[in-house]
Amino acid sequence: MKQFLLGAAFLMFISSLPADATNDHTIALEPPVQAQKVVYMQAFAETLPPIGYVTFCREHEPDCRYSGPFADLMQLTPDKVAALEQVNSFVNTTISPVTDLELYGKVEYWAYPKDKGDCEDYVLLKRRMLIERGWPESTLLITVVRDENNEGHAVLTVRTDAGDLILDNKRLAIVGWNETPYTFIKRQSERNPLVWISLLPPNQTAQPSVSASYNH
Repeated sequence: MKQFLLGAAFLMFISSLPADATNDHTIALEPPVQAQKVVYMQAFAETLPPIGYVTFCREHEPDCRYSGPFADLMQLTPDKVAALEQVNSFVNTTISPVTDLELYGKVEYWAYPKDKGDCEDYVLLKRRMLIERGWPESTLLITVVRDENNEGHAVLTVRTDAGDLILDNKRLAIVGWNETPYTFIKRQSERNPLVWISLLPPNQTAQPSVSASYNH
């Protein structure tokens, strides 16, 4: 079993950092996108990040602060759609699923995968590849969910003018967040990658650690 544990020492970590700190996988575009048709997640109060992310940021500090321009949303042009499809398909088909315990001998360890990894490793690689293609970090948010089996799982939320889209290693299709079977727990803030935001209403914020066996 693996757990997305809460990072209790995260405030100390932040203070130590610099201040600047399935075959169908197409996305249908509607020209122009109407505001009332755009669907986004609702974010609530700040919450603690997964402990695996805290450890990852200690080891990859530059990847845990925004270095490029801020953008609320990415305009989903045909070129951007193609980039999402290519990155999602490439990572999903070239990385083999394996648990952290099998690969690293640890219950939870976040890392860029070479040829094997679990759900958060897929997310990290997709995020890095899209940033290398010019996507603002603020539009690419690591997100923790409970899946259809009520197990912890990580996906990449992509903030676009067509809504919040989900890149998931469990499927090739890129869909809107509300088209998934998941319960969305928390994700990075678009304003600061070190800050995590609860996606649960206030009356549901008291929650246990999100535990899971590996999902793929």
